[in-house]
Amino acid sequence: MQGSVMGQGNNLPYGNISSAEEIGRLVRAHRKAQAATQGEFASLCGVGTRFISDLENGKPTMELAKVLQVLQCLGLEISIQPRGWRRSEPAISPKADDQ
Repeated sequence: MQGSVMGQGNNLPYGNISSAEEIGRLVRAHRKAQAATQGEFASLCGVGTRFISDLENGKPTMELAKVLQVLQCLGLEISIQPRGWRRSEPAISPKADDQ
């Protein structure tokens, strides 16, 4: 993962995600850290074992609602931010009194 950081002393991946494969690796690492099988984890999250397998293998056409459901089950969330965006000052400052 580009710009990834490790979790607080537990060596679990966190950080910027740029592909389905990276989401899959993150989900697999967190599931294994809990010593859960794909079947156990699928049952806990309310999805099928095939879904967990496809997700962990980086299938790019996964149903977003179910991916979010699995991430929530892991105690993770997604945050959307502009990539490299910075607010710039206007080239010309607006006039305080335009009379």
